Formats: sequence, structure tokens, C-alpha cells
Amino acid sequence: HLAEFWMIAPEMAFYDVKDNMDLAEDFLKYLMKYALDHCYDDLEFLNKMYDNELIERLKGVIEHKFERLTYTEAVDILMASGQKWEYPVSWGVDLQAEHERYLVEKHFNKPVILTDYPKEIKAFYMKQNEDGKTVRGMDVLFPRIGEIIGGSQREENLESLTRRIEELHIPEKDVCWYLDTRRFGTAPHSGFGLGFERLILFVTGMANIRDVIPFPRTPKNAEF
Repeated sequence: HLAEFWMIAPEMAFYDVKDNMDLAEDFLKYLMKYALDHCYDDLEFLNKMYDNELIERLKGVIEHKFERLTYTEAVDILMASGQKWEYPVSWGVDLQAEHERYLVEKHFNKPVILTDYPKEIKAFYMKQNEDGKTVRGMDVLFPRIGEIIGGSQREENLESLTRRIEELHIPEKDVCWYLDTRRFGTAPHSGFGLGFERLILFVTGMANIRDVIPFPRTPKNAEF
């Protein structure tokens, strides 16, 4: 079931959103274990000199099964939390970092996978659920980071995909190449993308993502 998304992002593709969640959890646990097994001296240094909870946090990802719940369940938890939010929460809004981190760091105290987001806040290519309101998307949320992985099951049906593009008033000429991947043959598939800098931010314990972006930061060279 490998699919076309290699053309858009370096993603891994599998059949449905549950496969996506299983793979994403295994993938992240593997990466945490690899860092602990092969870079322990560096992590020990960072743990001692910069963030004394770093190694414990990495081990926590490996040891805990990720919590899985729907966007709707998450919104219910946030609205009942009694917290004062900078960005108010209601069904249909895109969750902000403060909401994601509350779920991970305070409510569940472990990584969280959210699913079934409202279709209005997600991309046109995500497959819709039978309720007509939500899509088969999933985000993996980490402590201190928020979203570290985003993915979904894709819409493989040409007619459904074209109808959604028309609803959103996306010019068909701009996505004709994408529609061709359905027109000339496809299969049910899903995929996800990992935020690489966010991964490095989590593994190193750094506080600002600018410190882990692989771009030389020297005076007068920020041309882009």
C-alpha cells in the first residue's frame, strides 16, 4: 500500500489510520531507545548541565503506552479543566500548543494521540468519517513540544476528493497532478510526517527550536 506521498513529504504510508498510530508510536519509541543506547554520554551531559529531567523523560516515552482519544474527547477534557486559556476552546477550533501540552503534561502525563479532527481544520486530502463532520487524521503530542507527528488516512476515491476540492474552492488546475494519482490508480492508504527539528528539540532538552535547526546562525547571513 505504498503511495504517492513521497512526492510531498518524506512520509511512511500504510493502510488506515490505526496502522498510522501503531507505526508512529513504535517509530518514536525506537528513536528514543536508539538515542539512549547510542548517545548516552551526550544525553548524560545534557541531563547534568541543562535539563535534569531529560533522560527520565526519554525513558517515559518508551515505558508508557500512548494515550489515544478523539479530538471531541480532548475538547471535552479541556473545557471541563477549569483552566484559563489564552486561546478559548470549543469544538471546531484548531488546538493550540497550550491545549496540547495540558493534555500531555497535566491530564494524562504521557504522550497522546488525537484522532478524528473536524474536517474544516484539516487538509482536503484527508478521508472523511461517516459522520460527515470529521476526518481520519491523527496527531501525536509530546511533553514540552506539542505536536511532533501529524498524519491521516488519505481519500483514495477520485469523486470524493474532487467534491471536497470544489467545496473548498481550490482551483482544480492547481491540484490536477494530485488528482491524477487517483484517476490512474491508487489504493487505500495513510501516512504521517515527523517534525525532525521537534524530535531533536525533545531529545536534547533544548528550550527553543531555533537552537536545533541545522542552519548556520552567524551574523548577517539570514538571507532567507
